[in-house]
Amino acid sequence: MFIKITVVVAAATMLVAGVWMRIDPTGFAAWANWPDHVHFLHDAGVFQIGIGMMMLCALWWRDVIAVVLAGYVFTNTFHAINHLLDRHLGGSDSDWWQIGLFSVLAGAALAVRLRALRGREELGRARS
Repeated sequence: MFIKITVVVAAATMLVAGVWMRIDPTGFAAWANWPDHVHFLHDAGVFQIGIGMMMLCALWWRDVIAVVLAGYVFTNTFHAINHLLDRHLGGSDSDWWQIGLFSVLAGAALAVRLRALRGREELGRARS
């Protein structure tokens, strides 16, 4: 129980900080005494949220590969969205879709992994 509570509290702190950085980067920068670099804070926020989500997923899923792939798909997809929305702040116009391609690849890998895990469960039930 101690471990689960610790994971939930730690995940909540990551989620709160990440959402704050994503939706109010200027306010977070002022609070943290950081430079107000909007794109950096958007990206940092998404990565914080991704860590929090992976921590919570780990409480429900026992498969490490599925947890990591789900966390990557979520985090990297929103990272790509940040690059799309923040194009006016710099970078290359191709950043968002190049980053997004890796989300598609990881999403396919996650689907294959979940299908394989489901197949193992069905095999285990059939043997019982």
